[in-house]
Amino acid sequence: MQEELPWKSPDDGELEKYADRTRRSLIARLHDWQDQRSWDEFYRTYWRLIFAVAKQAGLRDDEAWDTVQETVLTIAKQSRNGGYDPQKGSFKKWLWNITRWRIKDSLAKRPLETAPPRGDDSSPVPDITALPDLNAESFERVWEREWQRNLIKAATERVKMQVNPKQFQIFDYCVLRGMSTAEVRRKLGVSLAQVYLARHRIGSLLKKEIEQLTAENGAD
Repeated sequence: MQEELPWKSPDDGELEKYADRTRRSLIARLHDWQDQRSWDEFYRTYWRLIFAVAKQAGLRDDEAWDTVQETVLTIAKQSRNGGYDPQKGSFKKWLWNITRWRIKDSLAKRPLETAPPRGDDSSPVPDITALPDLNAESFERVWEREWQRNLIKAATERVKMQVNPKQFQIFDYCVLRGMSTAEVRRKLGVSLAQVYLARHRIGSLLKKEIEQLTAENGAD
């Protein structure tokens, strides 16, 4: 059985910069489509999931970003013909299938792009059979793991836009980074009551957002 491929996320700030650049490029390509705001929100919710899985499939950074764009564009085009049909299965599975097709497209381009000049055998064409089997059970687990991580990340980003920056910082240090209450109070100069309030309020909002995202996806 194929082993899960390790992938270490780059610096989050750098990743966000490239994601925003890709988002602007994508929205420009959708300029004549209705409801750009919804596509923008869709991109912000799922780009990290698609990128992470593409990287673990063995794609280079540029290929992974292209996969993000092409996956969203495919979904946008399908939406004109009805798009996702919950009667045919879960949204999670549907998104996985489209992402997998776009990853395979990127992998299939490699032999032509990297073939050596005629008469030069110094740069062999990559063996496509050595690349990950995207149908393998182990890779389904990669998708499941990244799906859950992305769900939490996307919900967190939504909550971050709803609350006071100071409260979110307290929650970030205390819950997301695992710092002790004493450390958070000392570092941010806040009271015990402020820490408890931020943890309770933002924790409740985060739970609601995760439930909302799960309900929106109809995912199982």
